[in-house]
Amino acid sequence: MKTSYDFRRLRSWELALAIFAASTPFVLPAALPDGASFIRTAVAQEMQKVDTSRLVSVGGDVTEIIYALGEEGKLIGRDSTSLYPEAATKLPDVGYMRQLSPEGVIGINPSAILAVEGSGPPETLAVLKNAGIPFQTVPEKFDRDGILLKIRNVGDFLGVPEKASALADQVKADLDAAVAETAKRPESERKRVMFILSAQGGKVMASGSGTAADGIIALSGAVNATGGFQGYKPLTDEAIIEAKPDVVLMMTRRGSHSASDDELFAHPALSLTPAAKNKTVIRMDGLHLLGFGPRTASAVRELTSAIYGKPNASQ
Repeated sequence: MKTSYDFRRLRSWELALAIFAASTPFVLPAALPDGASFIRTAVAQEMQKVDTSRLVSVGGDVTEIIYALGEEGKLIGRDSTSLYPEAATKLPDVGYMRQLSPEGVIGINPSAILAVEGSGPPETLAVLKNAGIPFQTVPEKFDRDGILLKIRNVGDFLGVPEKASALADQVKADLDAAVAETAKRPESERKRVMFILSAQGGKVMASGSGTAADGIIALSGAVNATGGFQGYKPLTDEAIIEAKPDVVLMMTRRGSHSASDDELFAHPALSLTPAAKNKTVIRMDGLHLLGFGPRTASAVRELTSAIYGKPNASQ
């Protein structure tokens, strides 16, 4: 049976991997008000009733957080987007996060599954529920607060809230410092960045607002050149020219999915942009750039440096 997906909701790095719940026991709260620590404590206590000794992690960001918390000993499997740290790639692969096979998951006999929001498909989640395997969803937002909430939610589920709090504080300090530097740049000096997910067959699919690419561009002190629409969508030649990107941002690819700068700017519309005039293309690892996990401050610094150049020591 062929399943239909709303590509506007896909994070670009995971969509690239795809190219190459319905029902859950309970869902973590998307946010908690200040002063409501007693609510979090109650939620954490409820989650600790779940056996996480044989855990499957779905979502590269979730897996990365588990390792950052030092809880990787509980992992027995991961999805195909979980590529960092390298040790995670040694675990059994249960498939792409949005196309999970119930047989592949059940086959390694997990006691619980921890998955980023949007994992599925719903039919698989229903089978896992009927099999009695707890499937816990971690909400996701592509901003600073979303990262910190994600870390705390993972820590709560694993029964290590103190570790999660310490990691969240560390990530917050690092990210706030990185963003404080990008915020100093005057609006008039901010460059327009077009994130291109794919340019195969001459069709340019770019990132709009509400996406991981949009979020990291904003954190890096730049402007999303195609932020006038939601999600990801193919652009007309007119839209590409009107976007006037100073920079094209892409993920590092291999094999037939990779295009050289010359091939990219041979596109009739892209060839007329400021980015083509200066041959300005930035390529970064997809999970690092768009994962919105513990390494996001590093991604902000790397992207900012690539867009604007390294700051002078006197600055």
